[in-house]
Amino acid sequence: MKKLLAGGLCVLGLVLAACTPRETTLVVLSTNDMHARIQNFPRLAAAVGACRDTARLVMLVDAGDRWTGNAYVDKAPTPGMPMIALMNRLGYDIATLGNHEFDFGQTFLGRMIDSMDFRVVCANVLSDTCVFPQLPPFVVVERQGIRIGFVGVVTNYEGPGHPAGNAANFEGLRFPDPQQMARQYAGELRPQVDVLILVSHMGDDRDAELLASEHRYDVVIGGHTHELRDTLIGGTLLTQTGKNLANVGVTTIRLRGRKVVGVDYRIVPLDGYEPDADYQAEVDRYYADPELNRPVGEFARAATAWGVANWMASAVADEADAEVGFYHVGGVRLDSIPAGGMSTARIYDLEPFGTQIAVMRMTPAQMRRMILSKYNDTQNRKEAHRIDLIATTPYEIVTDAADSALDVRFPQLREGRAYRVAVSDYVFKNYRDLDYTDGEITDGKVADVLLEELEEESPITPDNRPRQRVVRR
Repeated sequence: MKKLLAGGLCVLGLVLAACTPRETTLVVLSTNDMHARIQNFPRLAAAVGACRDTARLVMLVDAGDRWTGNAYVDKAPTPGMPMIALMNRLGYDIATLGNHEFDFGQTFLGRMIDSMDFRVVCANVLSDTCVFPQLPPFVVVERQGIRIGFVGVVTNYEGPGHPAGNAANFEGLRFPDPQQMARQYAGELRPQVDVLILVSHMGDDRDAELLASEHRYDVVIGGHTHELRDTLIGGTLLTQTGKNLANVGVTTIRLRGRKVVGVDYRIVPLDGYEPDADYQAEVDRYYADPELNRPVGEFARAATAWGVANWMASAVADEADAEVGFYHVGGVRLDSIPAGGMSTARIYDLEPFGTQIAVMRMTPAQMRRMILSKYNDTQNRKEAHRIDLIATTPYEIVTDAADSALDVRFPQLREGRAYRVAVSDYVFKNYRDLDYTDGEITDGKVADVLLEELEEESPITPDNRPRQRVVRR
């Protein structure tokens, strides 16, 4: 009897084993905030190829900001196209929009989306224009019997009410709250899919806010804040790979049948991969631009982040014959400039937006209001509680213990006097609580002014000393 029972248990075990759902592994490779750094793309191609050689089910996803930051992409005959051509060739599957996708306007973005072989999803952009197509809020992809849902969202916090950028680029578009739309489509899609992924360009802080109460996503692939994130919040994995294509995110999702049983994540540096030769040859062709490679001047010594910003503020002030120049930190796209020669491309890397110079008359009280409003900004938290406006005149921001700005002191300005002030057109158009007289946007472009200074005044000796500081009362 015992022998018969043992035999029966053995047969039952074989039957149960045969009925156990097979385990499937989905690998999601992710990028965010590549900012046109195609020079790193051959390494990405090598990493993706190595993964595809070893894993059966691989998807490639991008969380926005694909261009703006490399002159060889931004100044191409069709701006941005070198990056899109490389992404198409590598076989990206899904992407969402970042704020910099709008830098060249809606008509341009509409044409670029038509050129993308991958699907672009964004749940919180609503279009009433004929030049920009209404994007789907999500897509459901079935691979090897696994249904994978991707929802996309983009920040609307910095505008306010739209992504960061010139307001004119967003006219006719509406950007509902991204967290609300992410919740709405989580509810709609969760019963229909086995894996649910949010592709988010609203920043890791806003992603974390969402995940404090929203637990239906398996993974959030994030972007916008340029952070390295590998965090579990309420059972959902929050990821981000930094910026400039230095890393690739590797999310491994294990399913037993149709049920997710494990999610793991690694941030993989791309400098550990030898560049793919075919992709390197393509990138080299983009870089063979004689005009962009033209030397225009040199720096006598290395410029720090302060030195670069000080140079830009002084350049716009000099061009406009202004007594005070301001330049916003977000418009300074290089953290440093080494000593030695500078090419045209390097200047366009520093100022890729085609920014113009604006002039106006402001008293210290009006400057103070502008600086305090920016420092205490409750909507655009990404740019708040920092020195955002670098100036040719020294000033200090006085804060309380909670880091709220209370006052701005200008030791070299006279209260009540109106000064001629130069700023970027971005500040002129977009900063709140901007009060002035006799304001206008000139025809002068910042990049042209910087090129002219390099050609006529080289070698440039940068002033790396901070002129602004924050002090606690």
